[in-house]
Amino acid sequence: MMLTDILERKIRDSVYIIAEIGQNHQGCLAVAKSMILRAKSIGCHCVKFQKSDLKAKFTHSALQRQYVSEHSWGSTYGQHKEYLEFSKEQYRELQSFSHDIGIDFTASAMDERSLAFLEELKVPFIKIGSGDANNFPLLIKASRLETPLIISTGMQNISTIDKIVEIMGQAGKDNFALMHCVSAYPVPPEASNVGLIPMFINRYPRIVIGYSGHELGIDITQAAILSGARIVERHFTLDKDQKGSDHCCSLDPQEFKSLVDRIERLKHIKVLQKNTYCAAEISNILGDKLELKEALKDITKKEIQECELPCQRKLGKTIVASRNLKKGHKLLMEDLAIKVSEPSGIPAEMYFHIIGMELIEELNEDDPVIAAVLSSVE
Repeated sequence: MMLTDILERKIRDSVYIIAEIGQNHQGCLAVAKSMILRAKSIGCHCVKFQKSDLKAKFTHSALQRQYVSEHSWGSTYGQHKEYLEFSKEQYRELQSFSHDIGIDFTASAMDERSLAFLEELKVPFIKIGSGDANNFPLLIKASRLETPLIISTGMQNISTIDKIVEIMGQAGKDNFALMHCVSAYPVPPEASNVGLIPMFINRYPRIVIGYSGHELGIDITQAAILSGARIVERHFTLDKDQKGSDHCCSLDPQEFKSLVDRIERLKHIKVLQKNTYCAAEISNILGDKLELKEALKDITKKEIQECELPCQRKLGKTIVASRNLKKGHKLLMEDLAIKVSEPSGIPAEMYFHIIGMELIEELNEDDPVIAAVLSSVE
């Protein structure tokens, strides 16, 4: 399998191309199948969806909040997400359909229940999205699986990415990749920070680096490949004017076909035999374009960007109580869950730091854990 060969470094001059259908199927199974067919005809290697168990991913209050938007499929956020969520039976049908036409099928695991389901499906890899890159309990469980992982890094700083690598190392897991990603929709060229890809390659020399892009067009994605990305993921849509917030930064079939063709061209002229190129070399290959200059500017620090804050506020995960907890209780791992919460709690990456702390107020299940309810233990 091509992805396995890339992860094992058996091939270095090929790019594994993922069409991220996500929830651009509009909640319709027939549309999803049509998109799978188009992705296959374009030349993509894989189609990817997003699998959630809504009660495991969101707190009750987050699901009940009013959702007033031109992109809404329901009056509450829970109704909106439920409309777009395929059942397990529908996932099996889509997987079988994909298998029959010869394209890989998988999904992002948005919570621990979905992780277990995707493992049961025996997908070729499981994606951990940027929103869960700081969800250490989920990452620990994923690291113990034999299934390869692809982990996006949007909305995270370098210390969190180091922790991801540490978790994988502690489990002895080496069949995983890190994806450079910026969680904005769309990402402006100056925030693309493609220059982080060579930095990741140098910092994590034994790990394959990929690119999950949300920018407009395909030039920056090509620059990411020339910078060293060997797995590429782009959102896919049949119509950019459809209802849904992801369509605007997705590639339509013509754009995606152009991207696949250009990647094949780079391979054919043997450009990809060299692992990574500098910004000047990339400009020589792709042309002296302003957006490429902005995307390839020198950068050595990975941190959350201002353009990512709306996504972080909407879908960033925080620590909540997994059950009712009394005042004076000292927190155990099983007392805590990582969910999208409204209001939000302590950031998910602080999970290990608060174990053992004492509650100075009682908490009910799904209540956010905030600093004001904790007293550190001497």
